Formats: sequence, C-alpha cells, structure tokens
Amino acid sequence: MAIGSSVQDTKASCKSSQSIDLQSFCQQQIEQLITQYPIFFARIVYYDALLKSHKEVMNHAQEEVSLSQEILSYLRSEKWLTEYPSFFSLNRISIEAFELNCYFCLIGYRNQKPEYIQVITKELLSPALEKYLSQSAVLLSKYLDIYLERGQQQVKIQLLEHIIQRAGHQLRNSLGLIGLYAHNLCLGLQDSPWQEQANIMRESIQELDANLTDFIYCGQSSKLKVSLQDLRSLIEETIKLLQPLINQKKLCIRLPDTSIFLAIDRSQMKQVFDNLLSNAIHFSPEAGVINCSWQVFQSEVIIKISDQGMGMSPEDIRHIFTPFYSRRPGGTGLGLTIAKKIVLDHQGSIWGQNLLGGGAQFSLILPRTKKD
Repeated sequence: MAIGSSVQDTKASCKSSQSIDLQSFCQQQIEQLITQYPIFFARIVYYDALLKSHKEVMNHAQEEVSLSQEILSYLRSEKWLTEYPSFFSLNRISIEAFELNCYFCLIGYRNQKPEYIQVITKELLSPALEKYLSQSAVLLSKYLDIYLERGQQQVKIQLLEHIIQRAGHQLRNSLGLIGLYAHNLCLGLQDSPWQEQANIMRESIQELDANLTDFIYCGQSSKLKVSLQDLRSLIEETIKLLQPLINQKKLCIRLPDTSIFLAIDRSQMKQVFDNLLSNAIHFSPEAGVINCSWQVFQSEVIIKISDQGMGMSPEDIRHIFTPFYSRRPGGTGLGLTIAKKIVLDHQGSIWGQNLLGGGAQFSLILPRTKKD
C-alpha cells in the first residue's frame, strides 16, 4: 500500500538531530498502522522535551482522499477528549457528522497536555487490531521516555563542558603566573645547587599545563578517538604510574585474570581510571586491599573499583560528582566531575556507593562496541 505523509512543524523539529530521530520514529509507527486495514489515517501527538513543545505527525493512505480541513480542525481541537481514560487503553469515538470511527490511545501527559495515538477508520477495528494499536502506544511511550533521558544526558554533558572550560581557564592563568616565576627562578639560580630543583619545578608546571589542556578538551564527543582497547592493560598502566603511592601504603590491588576489549578512547578512559584508583588509594587504610573487577552483560560491561576505607557519607554520595566538591585535602573537586563527563560521552554511566562490609565502590557501565 502506498503511503503519503504530512508532518507538522518540520522546521522546528530540524533544530535538533535527536528531534529528527524522534519524528522519524513516529512516522514509522504511523506507517505500520496505516498498512493495517481498515485504518486509512493515523495521527500521533507527542511532546518534544528538547524543543519544549508538542508536535504532530500524521499519515494517510495515498489512494484515500485526504481528510478535510474541517475534520483536521476537529481532531486538533481535542473537543472529542471529554474524558481522561487510563494510559494505553483503547477508546472509540464516533464522529457522526463525518460518518467515521475514531480510536485513540493515551500514552502520557507532558507539559499539561495529552500525548496519544489516533486512528480513523470507516469500519470497526477487530479485537486483534485493537490489541495491536494498544501495543504500539506502549512502544511509543517507552521510546519517548528513552528520548527524554537521552536529552537530559546531553544537557548534563553540555553543563560539564561549560564547567570544565571555566575551571581550565582559571587554572591556566594561575599556572602561567607560577611558570613565569619558576622560569625567572631558574635564570637567577645559575651555577647554584638549587637550580636543578628549580628546573624540575618548571618542567612539572609545563607538564601540568599540557595535562590541563587534555582536561579542557576531554570527553568532547567530536574529539573521541575510539578504538578497541584491552581493559586490563589500561588499568595495569594506571597502577604502574601510581605504584609509589601504592608501595607507600603497602596496598594490594587485585585484578581479574582475564581481560576484555572495549571500544573507548584510551587516553580519555585512562583519566577515569587514574582518578578512581587515585581516590581508592588515598582513602584506603594501610595494608588495605583495592579490588578491580569487570563482568560482561550482553553488549555492555560493568566495571567495579572498591576500597576498604571509611566509605562515603550521605552528603558525599549526593555531591560526589558535583564540581569543586572534594573530601581530599588540596583536591580540586573536578576529578570525578571530569570522569563522569568522559563516561557519559562514551554513552555509559557511573555511580558511587558504600559497601555493606565497609569501604566505597565506584561502578561504571560501558558499551562494548561504539554506538552511533
């Protein structure tokens, strides 16, 4: 059956590629409904959370005569919506003036207006088609929830990008001033036994400035260099760099014998593990144990890093990813904020919690392959 389509507010929807994805999904849902005889017209009204407005998508069979403006105006007026039935229950309205049957199925209420699927038929629907229409409404509702969650995640990413840019600018100004003094100190200490230490200070500042540049641009989706990486190898590399601190506290770090390959940006994810392991080392007691583990669940892997420290307070758990919140003396409070941003940009999730036996644990869920 050939299908014709009409989409309202197309220009507004095109402001966001995600909005286009949502619009396309609604169009596909309608096309599937239209192919089910005797449905010859279908309409979806939904709330686009990113554009903050309600949208309408409607299709009709090409061989059918288009609905008149009078009928469309009546449908859009929602005067037929005299009652508010439960979600996903199919409701029939007889449009006597037009000798048509109208069915609608509510999928939710957002921004004080209903979302629903609506179909027009000349004959009554069979029980099988009624069930099919209700199932389509459930599917659409779940997709809208996923779309909303994805949009909220993008907002968080943008906020974190803004915070990182501001923090980086402030820190770079301070580093520039310290670097200038370190350079002058080197010049003033020529032929002095202290010159070597001054040189070390200057080189350390240059290294910090380079790392700060990486932090500023970290986690930007357009800059991710994703490739398959050995997870165990990556964590072992981090442990090697932290070995002096590990030896100082006589800690034991346990890793699984087996590894797994993930589609990640190696340098970005290394920053995540650097931060998580550094925190675990800092809060671990002398001769404590830090456990690292991972487990595969279909297309995702969950990674856990736990310590035997004092754990986190309720306030810590609430604010642990909040910028500039830190329990470490001299900490910037940006490490976990940046770690979360990198994980989000990899389309994963991260959270912290206390263990029943004591200590804290951070968990990450990452996709095993790159998601478009």
